Amino acid sequence: MTVFALASGAALISQGCSRAPVERRELTSAEHRREVAFRELQPVQLARCDLARYGEPADGGYLLCGNLLGEVQAAYSYGISGYDGWGCDISLKLGVPVHQYDCFDLRRPSCAGGKTMFHEACIGPSTTTEDGRLFDTLQRQVAGNKDEGKRLLVKMDVEGAELDSLIGAPRELLDQIDQLAIEFHHTDDTRLLVAIQRLKETFHVVHLHFNNYGCGEGLAPFPSSAYEVLFVHKRLSPATSQAPPRRPHPLDAANDPSQPDCQGATD
Repeated sequence: MTVFALASGAALISQGCSRAPVERRELTSAEHRREVAFRELQPVQLARCDLARYGEPADGGYLLCGNLLGEVQAAYSYGISGYDGWGCDISLKLGVPVHQYDCFDLRRPSCAGGKTMFHEACIGPSTTTEDGRLFDTLQRQVAGNKDEGKRLLVKMDVEGAELDSLIGAPRELLDQIDQLAIEFHHTDDTRLLVAIQRLKETFHVVHLHFNNYGCGEGLAPFPSSAYEVLFVHKRLSPATSQAPPRRPHPLDAANDPSQPDCQGATD
């Protein structure tokens, strides 16, 4: 069990070489997992990354390294809910096919002039059918679309299924992905840290934005239970030794513009 010192009142006041005693308490397992996950998710500066926003102006928009999208051959958008401005934006601007997946909301988004294909399926750790809904692995979906070996761009907002699907994805499949924009909906799930550390073997964490739909208490150091993370493949750009990027980024926007934001801004 990790022990964390918490100061109360005027604790840690110097008196010569001695210090006043501090109150100590043990972190709960959930608190410890949040502390470690939050630390692992801190972005780095890349030598080559010009962030640009794709998709909706609020909820549904994601920041990507716009100058590092030139080799993308196909894109995957998970979690549609009847609209997919991100997928349409990517298809129109990059001229690539975008595969859209959702097995709960079967409304097909429109994208005039774009090449988007809607699949009535969800992503999961294995091939299965639950309550009439088809779940399949990222590997099988990529293979089914004949995208093996292609450079991919992936966006996920599936409220839970992403963890097991990413943990179980083969390394060679992750190597195909140039950038992965994902919204996590966990702060202390034991699988979260496993997924993050697995992804960081292949990707840099480049951007972190907290979704203000999930702002709440009892999540520290996370200000929200939902947050968007951009992972960029390490072959695209090395990280620099510069200070971490400031948060929020000027292109960030509150997911719900009518509610207060909770970014936990950094200098």
